[in-house]
Amino acid sequence: MRDVAALAGVGIKTVSRVINDEPGVSEATRRKVLAAARALNYQLDMAAQSLRRAGRQTQSIGLLLPSVANPFHGQIHRALGDVLTSHGMAVLAASLGDDAAREEALVKAFLRRRVDGLVLIPVAKSQGYLPEHSRDLPMVFSDREPVGIDADAVVSDNAAAAAKAAAHLISQGHTKLAYLGGRTDIQTARERRRGFIDELGRAGISTDTVPFLEGLRSEESARMAARELLTGAEPPTAIFSAQILVTFGVMRALQELELNRAVALVGFGDFNLSDMMNPGITVVAQHPERIGRVAAERILARINGDRQEPRTYVVPCELILRGSGEVPPPRLDR
Repeated sequence: MRDVAALAGVGIKTVSRVINDEPGVSEATRRKVLAAARALNYQLDMAAQSLRRAGRQTQSIGLLLPSVANPFHGQIHRALGDVLTSHGMAVLAASLGDDAAREEALVKAFLRRRVDGLVLIPVAKSQGYLPEHSRDLPMVFSDREPVGIDADAVVSDNAAAAAKAAAHLISQGHTKLAYLGGRTDIQTARERRRGFIDELGRAGISTDTVPFLEGLRSEESARMAARELLTGAEPPTAIFSAQILVTFGVMRALQELELNRAVALVGFGDFNLSDMMNPGITVVAQHPERIGRVAAERILARINGDRQEPRTYVVPCELILRGSGEVPPPRLDR
């Protein structure tokens, strides 16, 4: 800052006012200081500035995502970033790789860096690992609710959406359904399974007749599971895939077996080019852009002093018909 002041021919306090966008500086002087800053490639030291700022704020938010390979998480990141950067906040993001131990390590690393708040899509079974003295830090959970602590959460209506998918397949005449899902140890997966089973019960379809293939953590594992299911003795006429990467694997299996127009498919979560498939993929679409925006609004509110009791904000899903979920069951020979 001293170098900028010397080059611009002004005092250090004048440079500080310009850099921090404070009043009391003429436009001509402001332009001169900014030109000197650009010439010297000067960048404001946010960490040093935070030591002087009331509340020691660093104008930064930590964001933890389970997997950058999942388009849903990327869309949350983008929407949240759009809101926060418009408020002068930097978003420091990290991927957990679906590793619970890594979640704890990264959360504590962000705490050491004095971020002003945390937005988490958790993968650990509990967030009870957070130190007691850190629990007053503004935190918002996205997509999945916290366990072991009280904090705001912004989630989809997972059970209702899965029930909606099952009801749609049943309404098309299907009774031989199959459920393919990812991790079984996270809340969203359990809620989707519950919603699907509840709808089967309402339709009078016994779960004993429905294959549940779960723990599928990649597109390839889902493809192999779907192929085995579809080439078995009692293949389903309709499939509900409860996670985007699982949907991708099922799509590949159907294409390879030339069953994409013979077996119905409804996936959980929308994705780019889903309408370009043959047929287009029917989905229950979450709204990650809205989840990201609401999470950003909540973390800003908490940082700015909102002390209301933590609550869960539910963003409804939407059934989008594109063709794959409307494939009818085969007609029985008479």
